[in-house]
Amino acid sequence: MALLLGFLLLLGLHGDTMSEGPPPSSTYIPDGLKFEFPPTNYETKDSYEAGPTGIFFQIVHIFLHMVQPNAFPEDILRKVVQKKFDLSTDYEKIIYYEIGIIICAVLGLLFIILMPLVGFVFSLCRCCNKCGGEMHQRQKKNGAALKNYFTLSLLVICIFISIGIIYGFVANQHIRTHIEKTRKLSESNFNDLRTLLNATPGQIDYVLDQYTTTKARAFSDLDNIKLLLGGGIFEHLKPRVVPVLDDIKAMAEEIQETRETLVEVNSILTDVRHLSANLSDSLSNVKRNLEQALNDPMCSVHPVMTTCSNIMNSLRLLDGSIDFDQLPSLDEQIGNLNDILQTNLSSLVQKGYKSFNAIPGIVQNETVNVVSDVKMTLDSIGSDIKNISKNIPIQDKLSNFIRYLNDTENYIHRHLPTLEEYDSYRWLGSLVVCCLLTLIVIFYCLGLLCGTYGYNQNATPTRRGCVSNTGGIFLMVGVGFSFFFCWLLMTIVVLTFVVGGNVEKLVCEPYQNKKLFQVLDTPYLLNADWKYYLSGMVFNKPDIHLTFEQVYSDCKENKGIYATLKLENTYNISEFLSIKEHTGNINNNFENMNIRIDNIVLLDEAGRRNLMDFSSSGIDKIDYGAFMAATGKNPTKVNLLSFANDLEVKANHLPQGNLKQTLKNNAGILRNIHRDEIIPLQKLMSAVHPKLKELQQKSSGLGVKVANISLVLDSAQDFITNRISTIIAEESKKYGNSIMSYFERYLQWVKISITEQMAACKPVATALDSAIDVFLCSYIIDPLNLFWFGIGKATAFLLPAIIFAVKLAKYYRRMDSEDVYDDDVETIPMKKYGKC
Repeated sequence: MALLLGFLLLLGLHGDTMSEGPPPSSTYIPDGLKFEFPPTNYETKDSYEAGPTGIFFQIVHIFLHMVQPNAFPEDILRKVVQKKFDLSTDYEKIIYYEIGIIICAVLGLLFIILMPLVGFVFSLCRCCNKCGGEMHQRQKKNGAALKNYFTLSLLVICIFISIGIIYGFVANQHIRTHIEKTRKLSESNFNDLRTLLNATPGQIDYVLDQYTTTKARAFSDLDNIKLLLGGGIFEHLKPRVVPVLDDIKAMAEEIQETRETLVEVNSILTDVRHLSANLSDSLSNVKRNLEQALNDPMCSVHPVMTTCSNIMNSLRLLDGSIDFDQLPSLDEQIGNLNDILQTNLSSLVQKGYKSFNAIPGIVQNETVNVVSDVKMTLDSIGSDIKNISKNIPIQDKLSNFIRYLNDTENYIHRHLPTLEEYDSYRWLGSLVVCCLLTLIVIFYCLGLLCGTYGYNQNATPTRRGCVSNTGGIFLMVGVGFSFFFCWLLMTIVVLTFVVGGNVEKLVCEPYQNKKLFQVLDTPYLLNADWKYYLSGMVFNKPDIHLTFEQVYSDCKENKGIYATLKLENTYNISEFLSIKEHTGNINNNFENMNIRIDNIVLLDEAGRRNLMDFSSSGIDKIDYGAFMAATGKNPTKVNLLSFANDLEVKANHLPQGNLKQTLKNNAGILRNIHRDEIIPLQKLMSAVHPKLKELQQKSSGLGVKVANISLVLDSAQDFITNRISTIIAEESKKYGNSIMSYFERYLQWVKISITEQMAACKPVATALDSAIDVFLCSYIIDPLNLFWFGIGKATAFLLPAIIFAVKLAKYYRRMDSEDVYDDDVETIPMKKYGKC
C-alpha cells in the first residue's frame, strides 16, 4: 500500500503542477541579499537500525548467501511481468537459481518423512528388546570413558539447541514488538506526506514574496543614486583629478610658507648685519686701545719688550671674519612673493575641489525622471511575479490527492487491528514451537543433571539409585518427544525457510541494491508501446528518459518533484520567470541617461598664472651657498675668551704700572664683547642656517615642479572634458546591471527553489522504504528468517541428541540384569528384581 501511495504521489503532482516538500534550509546571498528557504521537519527517521539483534540478522544473511549465491534473476522476472514466462521451457533457469533453497527444502522434507518413520521403527524395535530396549548392560572396560563422552556430547548439543531456541524466542518477540510499532510508523509517514502536501502552496507564496525584499534593496539603491552612480563616476575620475588638486594645494601652502620663511630669514640677516657692524666697531676700539698701551716706554725694556712684541703681533686677530654687507638683499624675492600672494591660490584650488565634488549631486539631479521610471517598471515586475502562483494549478491537484491520502490512511488503520490480531496468533504458535523445543531440552538437561549427580560408579547396573534411573527416564522421554514433534517443527522450518529465503533474495536484497528498479525500468516492459513506463504515465511521452531508479534516488536525496519528474517537459517555469521585456526597458533607461557634467574646472587662468609667477619669483636663483657659508663661520678670527685669557696671563708677567692695568682692563672688555655681542650673533647665525637650507630645498627645481604640475593639470582637465561622457555611460551601465542583478539573482534563486527544493520528495522515498525495507524486510522477513534459522538448527540437532541420549540412558537407568564374572568363567547374566 505504501508503495502504491508513493507512486501515486509522484503522479499526482505532475502536469503543470509545482509542489514543495522537505526542502533543506538553503541560503542564497546576492550582493548582501539573503534568501532563506523555509525548512520543513519530518517525523519519520531516514534509516532503520535493528539494534542488538542486527548481528543475528547478518548471520542469517550470510547463511542465505551461501545457500543462494546466484545473481538476481532479472530475465525471469521480466518474462513474468511481460507474461512470457513458460514453465516448461524456463524451469531449468528457475531450478538453477533455486538450487540451494531446493536442496535445503528437500533435506527438510526427507527429515519430515524419515524421522516419524524412524521413530516408529525405533519404538517397535525397543518393544522387542532390540535397539537398546533390553534392560541389560554389557560391562566394558572403557564404559566410564564412553559415559563421559556421551554426557559431554549431549551437553554440547543441548547448548547448540538452546542457542537456536534463543534465536527463535528473539525473532518471535522482535516481530511482535515491531508489529506494534507499525501503526506509529504508518502515522508518521502519512503525517510527513501530509506535511509535504500542505506546506507546498505556502512555500511557493513565501518564495514569491521575497520579491518585496529584493525590490526594497533596489529602491534603496535608486534612492542612493547620488552615492552609487555619482560616487562611481567620482571614484573613476578621482585617481586622475584629486592628486593634481592636492599638488596645487600643497604648492599654494608652499608659496605661503616660503614667503614667511624668506621674510624671517631676511629679518634675521638684518639683525646679523647690525650685530656684525657693532662687533667690528667694538673690536676696533679694543685694538686701538691696546696699540696705544703698547707704546708705553716699558715696552722698550727687556724682558717686557718681548711680551709687548707678542701682544702687538696678535692684535691682527682682533678683526671680524665675515662681512655680511657683501651678501645680497632678499627684498626683491620677498616683493615678488608678496605680489604672488595677492592672488589666493588656495581659494582657487578649493573651487576646483568644490566643482569636482559636485559630480554626485549633479548626477542625482539629472536622473530624477529615470529613477521614477525604473521604480514604476520594478513595481510592474512585482505584479507579474505575484501572478505566477495563480498560473500554477496546484491547489486542485493537491486537494484531490489529500482526499486520496486520507482514504488510504483510513483503510490502513481499519485493517491494522486485523494484522495485530493475526500476529498474536502467530506469536502464540511460534511461542508453542519454541516451548516444545525448550521442553525437549529441559528433559535432556534434567536427564543429564539427575544421571550425573545420581550416578554411583561403585554401584552395579542392577543396583543403580533412583536419581540415576530417573535421569535415564528423562533422557528417553526427551527422545520420545523429539521423535513425536521433530517432523512438525521441521515442517514449519521448511515452509518459513522457503517463503522467507525467497522474499529476502527476490524482494529485500534487490530493493536495497536497486536491481528491482532496474528491472521495472526495462524499456517496453510494463507497456509494450512505451519505452519508459513512468514517463508515459507522467507526460504521455514514453521516450523521455524517466526511470523508477532515478526517481527513487532523487527522492532519497531530497530533490524536488520538478527536477525528479523532469516536469520541465510539461511546465517550463523559466517562461513564467522571464522578465526580459522589463529588463530591456530598464537597461535602455540607464544606457540612455543624459547626464551632463561639463562645467568642471580644476584651476582657472588666474591660478595657472599664479603658479607660473611663483616659478619665476627668483627664490631659486638666490645664492644659498654664500649665505650658508657666511652664517656657518665663526664671527671672529680668534676666540675672544681665549685671546682675553692669554692677554691677562701676559699682563700678569709685567711689572706693576699703567701698562699692566691697561692690558687687564682690555681683557675684561673682550670678555664683555664675547658675552654681549658674540653669543647673540652666533645664536642668530645658528637660527638662520637651517632656514636657509630649507629654502634651498624648497626652491630646488621649482620650475620643473611647476611645469610638471601644469602638465598633469592639463592632462586631468582634458581627461574630464573628453572622457566624462564615456565614463558616465560605463558607470550608468554598471549601475543598471547592479540594480538588475538583484532581480536576476532573485529569479535564479526562485527557479532553483521551485525546480530543486520545493516539493522535495524525500517523504515519498521514506514511505516506500518504510513499506518494503522497514515493514516487510526488517519487521517481518529478517526476524522470520532468524526464526527458521534458529528453530531449524535446534531441530536438526535433535537427531544427534536422540542418538547420544539413547546411548547415555543405558548408563543411568537401572538394568534388569547384569554381567557376572567368576574366575574367568563365562559371563552369567543375573537378574535383579528390586525396583525403585
